[in-house]
Amino acid sequence: MLRGTTIGLRARHEDDIPILRTELFDDVVNGSRADSTPWRPITPGSKDPRLVVDDTNERNVSFSIVELEGGTLIGSANLWGIDNHNRFAHIGLGLLPSARGKGYGTDVVAVLCHYGFVVRGLQRLQIETLADNHAMLRAAERNGFVREGVLRSSAWVLGEFLDEILLGQLAHEWKSDRS
Repeated sequence: MLRGTTIGLRARHEDDIPILRTELFDDVVNGSRADSTPWRPITPGSKDPRLVVDDTNERNVSFSIVELEGGTLIGSANLWGIDNHNRFAHIGLGLLPSARGKGYGTDVVAVLCHYGFVVRGLQRLQIETLADNHAMLRAAERNGFVREGVLRSSAWVLGEFLDEILLGQLAHEWKSDRS
């Protein structure tokens, strides 16, 4: 397990799947805002890649997020689009509704940075998020990510186009002791 201050990132367990499906992916609003594809329901037992981890896919590494105190599942995190030649990847995370607003996102981003820069030896990590996702913007910037641009009207979300913010960080800019 990768450990932060308050959270841990561990392998996905079979009993995580129904919780993540129900609390993250069955939520139409959250699902529509978190994914670049249209929301659709996920049936129980589905092998949907957002839930079931394919350990053979080298371009995506998925984790379950747990509270260190008690081990309670609080969300899902991943490094996706890993490009080993150019040494970069994208960061993604989703917290269960009960875990939002508690500062976990900042800790998750910090641990994903450690994994990407230290464990994987990547040169660049990137985050794309909706311009009104203030929690993710705050978590990214607290971890040293820099706003690099605005992707104007690039996301179709529940009947309207929204801007996305592109944030990036290079390995030499990252400091593991950010608070």
